[in-house]
Amino acid sequence: MSTRARVERKPALTMTFTVLFFAWLYLPILAVVVFSFNDIKSLSTFNGFSLRWYSSFFHDSDLITSLFASLGIAAVSAVGSLVLGTMLALGLERITSRPGRAIGAVTLLPLVTPEIVTGVAALLFFHGLDMKLSLVTVTLAEITFSIAYVTVIVRGRLAAMSPEVEEAARDLGCTPWQAVRLVILPTLTPALLGASLLVFALVFDDFVLAFFTTGVDPQPLPVRIYSSIRFGVSPAINAVGTCVLAFSALIIVLALVVPRLLHRESSSLDLITGGETR
Repeated sequence: MSTRARVERKPALTMTFTVLFFAWLYLPILAVVVFSFNDIKSLSTFNGFSLRWYSSFFHDSDLITSLFASLGIAAVSAVGSLVLGTMLALGLERITSRPGRAIGAVTLLPLVTPEIVTGVAALLFFHGLDMKLSLVTVTLAEITFSIAYVTVIVRGRLAAMSPEVEEAARDLGCTPWQAVRLVILPTLTPALLGASLLVFALVFDDFVLAFFTTGVDPQPLPVRIYSSIRFGVSPAINAVGTCVLAFSALIIVLALVVPRLLHRESSSLDLITGGETR
């Protein structure tokens, strides 16, 4: 009986730790959302409901400019790294020699290299080329940094694919390019969507790399917020965070809905959560 009682208590203990984990993870985010509607300029006392900080945010031309700059950098970086990372994954998956495996290992270096090292290296590289720091340099640095994430995700999906799929397409008369375009890429759609969403999220809120490679103006939103809080934290920052959170939730909803609109039975999030992709 004692052994049975211990077994029955384990799910309750697991549920307790799960609840505590999600509370620790999401309560600060909930606090940001709640205090973005605060009526007074306080980050600790909620006095009443108001939209004054959203009005302050939308009338702050510097924050709006930085927001659109970050959105542009994230979008271009997601597309650029998706194209280059997918090409690299397709090439590495077909190379079985020792040099190919070495190249694959080198591809993973950005994942384990401290980002501050990458930022300093990018800064020195752009200075060596005598390039003026701007949104272009930020975008180039973010694309270079994000290629590894796309490569890992796409290679994981490619490794799960049977090589017979491509061989069957070739037997039916497809050229190598047609086999990739008509068979492999449609099969990789969930992985491509998942990789692009991941890169977009990482780049949008990246601070370290943006800080080292950005110019004077316009600045990405994380750098702009860091510059602002040195002169005092305004509740308008909570409004910015809430808007960004709502936009991220919209992206997740699109990731769930778009594959269904394309008549697919699974989404890109199934790849992340371990669901079956068909």
